[in-house]
Amino acid sequence: MRVVIFCHSLISDWNHANAHFLRGVGTELLARDHQVSFFEPEDAWSMEGLMAEQGAPAVARFRQAYPELNSTRYRLNELDLDRALDGAGLVLVHEWNDPELVRRIGLHRRTGRFVLLFHDTHHRAATAPSQMERYDLSDYDGVLAFGEVIRRLYLDNGWAQAAFTWHEAADVRRFTPTPSASHRRDLVFIGNWGDGERTAELRELLLQPVKALGLRATVHGVRYPPEAKKDLEAAGLELGGWVPNFAVPLVFSQYRTTVHVPPRFHAEALPGIPTIRVFEALACGIPLVSAPWDDDEHLFTPGADYLVARDGAEMKEHLSALLHDPGAAKALAARGRATVLARHTCAHRVDELLAIHDRLRPGRPAREVA
Repeated sequence: MRVVIFCHSLISDWNHANAHFLRGVGTELLARDHQVSFFEPEDAWSMEGLMAEQGAPAVARFRQAYPELNSTRYRLNELDLDRALDGAGLVLVHEWNDPELVRRIGLHRRTGRFVLLFHDTHHRAATAPSQMERYDLSDYDGVLAFGEVIRRLYLDNGWAQAAFTWHEAADVRRFTPTPSASHRRDLVFIGNWGDGERTAELRELLLQPVKALGLRATVHGVRYPPEAKKDLEAAGLELGGWVPNFAVPLVFSQYRTTVHVPPRFHAEALPGIPTIRVFEALACGIPLVSAPWDDDEHLFTPGADYLVARDGAEMKEHLSALLHDPGAAKALAARGRATVLARHTCAHRVDELLAIHDRLRPGRPAREVA
């Protein structure tokens, strides 16, 4: 089957975590002998940020890491959808696409023989519904939502005729424990500073515990303003800058622990939805301590797959315990990785995707779709 995916960017993961999952899904589909075509706009802000900060070598590194994946960059006013969609059996359109593109692809579905799905991996349906109302999904077969709360919003608001929960997951072909000569440092945090949406949380749950424990720690990410850099320096954290996502397993192998700090509004507005960083860290077999998020959909077992720190004091306590008890740290990491391998790989998600396609495919008797 030919699968066509319209995304914000496949090539760039600069401040753009959606690329992580789509790369893994594309790789898995190819491994099952499907044809996969990606399309991304020439003016994607993530690509522009990557080129401005890292330049052409970053693109070359992506192509070396993912030789099997290709993405066609287009200008919206020049995109030939007849050609792009020719022979497609399944089309995914990510929510970071222009509403006009979303509408035009929907029009093609009226005469096409493919299943058309809108893919939402963001919080805007909960935090900025007016933005999502700009998308015309009337000709779409359904929505793939990265958590149950988002799925319900599409149905309750009448934005879609069908919606399915499709969680993100880890690409375990690449996110796997990487042998390292030694764990040279104590802690690594991989994430962006952002627009201030989690400044307080980062200070309480990352900077203060690292400083109090005197840990050898590093932060990797982008969009760290001058004041944030000063805070990192004062707490004793090294700013390592951007790292391509496919290099994260090697980074993890050089540290003994990691932490996860989602923005508070994410944790409050999106119960049951972890960021993809949780899946990837656990897949790499590194002990993880997370700020609170409600695992309403029972993806993991908090306290067994990873530890939860409700405040800075608990974060300090958990990190100290893991760093002083290698046996406990190893057991925690092994349990977390086992859970990912059992339930949360891109292979699992492709199984789910193909089942949804089979359920919605054109020509299937209506009684089988209900």
